[in-house]
Amino acid sequence: MISLDAYRAQWLGNIRGDLLAGLVVALALIPEAIAFSIIAGVDPKVGLYASFSIAVLVAITGGRPGMISAATAATAVLMVTLVKEHGLQYLLAATVLAGLIQIAAGLLKLGFVMRYVSKSVMTGFVNALAILIFMAQLPELDPRNVTWLTYVLVALGLAIIYLFPLLTKAIPSPLVTIVVLTALALALGLDVRTVGDMGALPDTLPVFLIPDIPLTLDTLLIILPYSIAVAVVGLLESLMTQNIVDDLTGTKSDRNQECIGQGIANTATGFIGGMAGCAMIGQSIINVKSGGRGRLSCFAAGVFLLFMVVVLGDLVSIIPMAALVAIMIMVSIGTFSWSSIGNLKTHPRSSSIVMVATVVTVVYTHNLAIGVLVGVLLSGIFFAGKIAQLFSVRSETSRDGRERTYHIEGQLFYGSVEDFMNAFDFKEAPERVVIDVSRAHIWDISSVQALDMAILKFRRDGAEVEVVGMNKATETLVDKLAIHDKPGAMGTLMDH
Repeated sequence: MISLDAYRAQWLGNIRGDLLAGLVVALALIPEAIAFSIIAGVDPKVGLYASFSIAVLVAITGGRPGMISAATAATAVLMVTLVKEHGLQYLLAATVLAGLIQIAAGLLKLGFVMRYVSKSVMTGFVNALAILIFMAQLPELDPRNVTWLTYVLVALGLAIIYLFPLLTKAIPSPLVTIVVLTALALALGLDVRTVGDMGALPDTLPVFLIPDIPLTLDTLLIILPYSIAVAVVGLLESLMTQNIVDDLTGTKSDRNQECIGQGIANTATGFIGGMAGCAMIGQSIINVKSGGRGRLSCFAAGVFLLFMVVVLGDLVSIIPMAALVAIMIMVSIGTFSWSSIGNLKTHPRSSSIVMVATVVTVVYTHNLAIGVLVGVLLSGIFFAGKIAQLFSVRSETSRDGRERTYHIEGQLFYGSVEDFMNAFDFKEAPERVVIDVSRAHIWDISSVQALDMAILKFRRDGAEVEVVGMNKATETLVDKLAIHDKPGAMGTLMDH
């Protein structure tokens, strides 16, 4: 549990940097929130209200200061079918339930699962997200939809983003880009797409409402699959983004508290007409690179967003999309792990395969959860293969030839069971067989069953068998699952 002093420092330790970074993030959130609303098939205000609510509440209750959370594409795409078939009210109800599931995950301390996501999967996740962020900008660069002036403004925006910090870092260069390109477009009357072309901005504050749905079991069965999917994908993206921000800032944060914070934010958001969301790696990187470090940056982003769309909507609507495209291209370039390309030649082949498979799956499916799942499964398969290779069996016979001892070394599990069984000479008929596992560890039911099989085969041929050297964990597992000393064991073997 974080101390009050530490929590206060996360709010007040970097006021100027957090406020400026929050302003930049708010401007970048507006077109994305509108775009995500369109993806989900709902009014733009649903995404905008959600981004405000989630950003503010996660800033207060989350576990990672400086990380930006709002409405996202990852959760929006999961809601498309629900909205088409049942409407907005069911989306709001599913958002509330997804939040409750996330709170439960935090209370059950399920954040530990992130330790099983390998570095290769993390790199693949980051690279895939960078590619998706860039691909999301392509419609704004399509020559069929925009004029040549757009390319000029994007190039100018990128030049400002990368060159302005050489003059001063006191003001975030993305904010300067937005101001300069907007002023230039207005002064010259340039015919370019603006934020206002994305959709109408709301002009009222959100209000509390209870989703208008029947409170029945049928309703629960309709929204539950969507809520579980949103909760899992939202937490997955949030926790992976949290790891990335931890690395960027050189600090540690509380995963379980982040689960709870995301859950509280989504639950509350469903009651003000907003859609579900989660952490956003692109905006989080914008925030960090713009100087945001504390909770105030995420809080400010949410407040500034609502203020700009409700009070300053007319001004925000004239911001050229080219300015925001330039910022997102900067995010894409900064997010991609360029060193991972060179590392393909030097890193183990299995690690490279996991990274590339994660990237390809995410980009192909546009589903971060599926890509990460593929990466984790491949990591597990390759890891099991490596551990299995460390397994060995050697044997020795007593001088009188009446006893043979098998020395087992390494990890005995489903991946090494075949080597274990092949190491025994069941055609030999010694009077006594000793299986020494003092330098081995038995992990699962597959290995226990293999041990049973070996013992029973030797006994069938008249040998006395003894297993020695079991450590405490192995002995506990064998005592619980083994059948070689139980009545009818030989009959079980004959059945096989």
